[in-house]
Amino acid sequence: MRAQPRGARGTVGHPYSALNLRLALAVFGLFTCAVLGALALAAGLTVLAVLLFILAATALVDSVVVELRRRARRREGGGRGSLFE
Repeated sequence: MRAQPRGARGTVGHPYSALNLRLALAVFGLFTCAVLGALALAAGLTVLAVLLFILAATALVDSVVVELRRRARRREGGGRGSLFE
């Protein structure tokens, strides 16, 4: 088992936060739903397109909430800043 990086909160078995993973998944969902919604709209599947655009909007809101939480955590000095650190 590897040790946690110096200064990191939590342990390997119980991490402190999964905000970076949640942000990456929200961005992936946003782009996936937006592209599939556009393709569904082009194919004439209006109901499916609307549902996919609603999911994309939900993913957008989730990514904004996650980023606000990450910035609040960064201001408190309790975590790493960017998605790829």
